[in-house]
Amino acid sequence: MRRICIFTSTRAEYGLLRGLIQSLAATENIQLQLLVSGSHLSSEFGLTIEEIRNDGFNPDENIEILLSSDTPQAICKSMGLALMGYGEALNRLRPDILIILGDRYEAFCAAASAQICRIPVGHIHGGEATEGLIDEAFRHSITKMAHLHFPSYEGYRRRIIQMGESPERVFNVGSLGVENIRKISILSREDLGKTIDLSLDGPFFLVTFHPVTLETTTSGEQIQALLNALNKFSGFNVIFTKANADTDGRIVNQMIDKYCDIHKESCFAVSSLGTQRYLSVMKLAELVIGNSSSGVIEAPSFKIPTINIGDRQKGRLRPLSVIDCLPKEKAIESAITLALSEKFRLSLKNMKNPYEKVGTAQAIKDVLRTFPMDGILKKTFYDLPITLTGNVEIGD
Repeated sequence: MRRICIFTSTRAEYGLLRGLIQSLAATENIQLQLLVSGSHLSSEFGLTIEEIRNDGFNPDENIEILLSSDTPQAICKSMGLALMGYGEALNRLRPDILIILGDRYEAFCAAASAQICRIPVGHIHGGEATEGLIDEAFRHSITKMAHLHFPSYEGYRRRIIQMGESPERVFNVGSLGVENIRKISILSREDLGKTIDLSLDGPFFLVTFHPVTLETTTSGEQIQALLNALNKFSGFNVIFTKANADTDGRIVNQMIDKYCDIHKESCFAVSSLGTQRYLSVMKLAELVIGNSSSGVIEAPSFKIPTINIGDRQKGRLRPLSVIDCLPKEKAIESAITLALSEKFRLSLKNMKNPYEKVGTAQAIKDVLRTFPMDGILKKTFYDLPITLTGNVEIGD
């Protein structure tokens, strides 16, 4: 029996992991463990642990770490609580391997705790770049603490190897989020409309906007520019999904709530739609607007345009459906106009999503079931072949 522990701390991360969790739970000789933390346990962010329970899973450990503030100082304190709580939880669970997805500070703390507790780490979505976020450094730090790697694209696999990770431990499996689109039953417009307090009879936008955490004091200015641009498209309703527990995330959410109060007939905001509703909204929307990774990775599979605002996703591979623009009102307005044009939409007809591969969850599960765990903690730095002038070799 191999004990596999999945860590999750946000709605988005759980939505990506959901298919893998279901597959592991249904597999013989695997004991699934769930370590739940972060915004899952906060009513302010939708208390999304209920989504996990509604899927039939009872978390083994619930570790609360969030404070009632999103300043850098508060997040540092949350990280301290996370290190203490995760270390204690992992000591109780003693998994054979801990699975972490992504790059958030909670994930970094989970990886650091596992490192100290001498528990191997499997990392999903490593090797990527998000140059506008503090998460960039967290992601690569998790890579160096991880022992098995599951990147979503061949270029990211090569980058992980470039960072000194042994090729036989790095598996290009594609994106779990893209695979979800092929597996989850997408709701019809009629059924979706029954669950949302907004008319879906006409066209609408899906908007997900988060703070750019490597920038200071820009969140309010950037979300205001987006809201001003949306005013120019009065013929479209808007469904907002709110920001996660990041620095200045509350500023973004407060401004979205205020905007929706003013435009009650055409706007709807929610902390979490859940995986099925979110993907259903994405499929039915005219376009996706904001700076979420879902607009870059998942939305292209629906062949609908994405307006990617600012630097939050800078560095990630861009499918053809993604239109980058500055976080300025006029730039956002121009990008939306282009995305709505018939010429641009027709250009996406034969587009393929580079993040898509067949059998992503199965590929990860197969590695987790069969990869030898004896001695897995002992890593050596993998050096790429280097040619230097003057016949000098490494080690001289």
